[in-house]
Amino acid sequence: MIKSMTGFGRSEFLSDDLNIIVEIKTLNSKNLDFLMKIPKIFSEKEIEIRNILEKRLERGKIIFSIEYQNKDVNNQQQVINEQLFKAYYLKLQDMADELSAEKSELFRLAMYLPEVISPEIANGIDPEKWTLVLDKINEAIILCDDFRIQEGRILSKEFIKYITSIEQYLNEVDTLDPDRIEQIRTRIHKNLSELIPEQEYDKNRFEQELIYYLEKLDISEEKVRLKSHLDYFLSELELAESNGKKLNFIAQEIGREINTIGAKANFVHMTRYVILMKDSLEKIKEQLLNIL
Repeated sequence: MIKSMTGFGRSEFLSDDLNIIVEIKTLNSKNLDFLMKIPKIFSEKEIEIRNILEKRLERGKIIFSIEYQNKDVNNQQQVINEQLFKAYYLKLQDMADELSAEKSELFRLAMYLPEVISPEIANGIDPEKWTLVLDKINEAIILCDDFRIQEGRILSKEFIKYITSIEQYLNEVDTLDPDRIEQIRTRIHKNLSELIPEQEYDKNRFEQELIYYLEKLDISEEKVRLKSHLDYFLSELELAESNGKKLNFIAQEIGREINTIGAKANFVHMTRYVILMKDSLEKIKEQLLNIL
């Protein structure tokens, strides 16, 4: 079973006193990258959140956010950032002087600018509320992982289609191989006959040299290895753990065998199928960028 690195999960807790919305988006990336947006009251929990996401989501670009609104104002302590308030207020005064604008509302306006007033939890985060947030984080991760699995199933079908097409083209190559060998033999013999009269060269030596040359162009081993790599790729799709890096290594080996067959082919009808195999492989490589 393979997983896509593209995923989405959203979990909510909405009540009269408290709103919690946790959202996770994941995209493809070679490494694990975080983009987090969390309220200041959870700043001390950021490392814990990162560790949870890293363990469960493994790899990719993770865009994580928490929206937290505690509407029970009677049980909240509020803290005023005096330094920030003064900076806002003085800046607003300067702008008002410059524009000859009314100043009577500047105090109230500065008081409600971002982060001037923020909730303060004297004894740290309320454990019950943090447990609730953790539950929502875990729910969002599960939904995101389910999304990745669904996307992986779609991609798996695409991989099977492309691997099957490469295998079909390989069968065509195998069918053409005897004709290729005979054409090469005939061409060499014809070219030699045009250069040297038949009675002037040793036919036994010619056959020995021809066999040596044909061995250099033999693609039997490449065909066997390519078929083995194709089977290996398909078997990896069925494993419980998704391993995009391993699939990418197998795809590289598939490409190496296809390229060798193409280099040795020396036969236009076979080259056509080599090109088709390369085309299918490129489509596989494009999709592998999004596999976990």
